[in-house]
Amino acid sequence: MRQHLVDAPHDWKGLGMDLLQGAPDHVLDHFGPDGSRFASAYLDNVVNIDGTPAEPIPITEDNSEGLEWGYVLHDQGTEVIALTWYNRGPTVSWGTDPLARVSGTPSLWAPDRPAPVQSRPTPLKITKPAAPPPATARPQVTR
Repeated sequence: MRQHLVDAPHDWKGLGMDLLQGAPDHVLDHFGPDGSRFASAYLDNVVNIDGTPAEPIPITEDNSEGLEWGYVLHDQGTEVIALTWYNRGPTVSWGTDPLARVSGTPSLWAPDRPAPVQSRPTPLKITKPAAPPPATARPQVTR
């Protein structure tokens, strides 16, 4: 994950199916049910205003104004920080189901609370209704 998101210059807004290489088929099918397996978008031709190649800029407290979320990649998972609310955040384990529901409410990402990630709901089991009993024959009235 770190190699894909940090070491390679990927545009995080254009992450593709290659990020999920090795994931189970049911996960891949959920994200690309139509068979589309697009690749992540690379950041290329990124230059400074003066035309020189851009260098990575470390984010610090001094230059993070305007950012809403921060992510710190740890060996055990990703620490998610809602920058508008906290200076630290809970860690989401790398083993978290990628199909789980994740809240985007910043106030829920408190460092002293578990990450607001809910496991995905179990699919509903559809059962056929019991067949109705056969209709009883009505006496036929003749005139």
